[in-house]
Amino acid sequence: MPKLKTHKGAASRFRVTGSGKIMRMYGSRNNFRRKKRKPVNVLYSRTVELAKSHTGLVRRLLAGQD
Repeated sequence: MPKLKTHKGAASRFRVTGSGKIMRMYGSRNNFRRKKRKPVNVLYSRTVELAKSHTGLVRRLLAGQD
């Protein structure tokens, strides 16, 4: 079998923690940040755990990172 390549779009959007959870950032972080309230902007910098229904797909995309 040839080596698996990492999907670079997924690698920039998702991180795998030491315990194996897949973390993602909130969307809509780039545009019109000046107009948003400060508490909303603070929320954009946090990471949240990916939904369990999507973890299999993302793990396959990140398979080449091991």
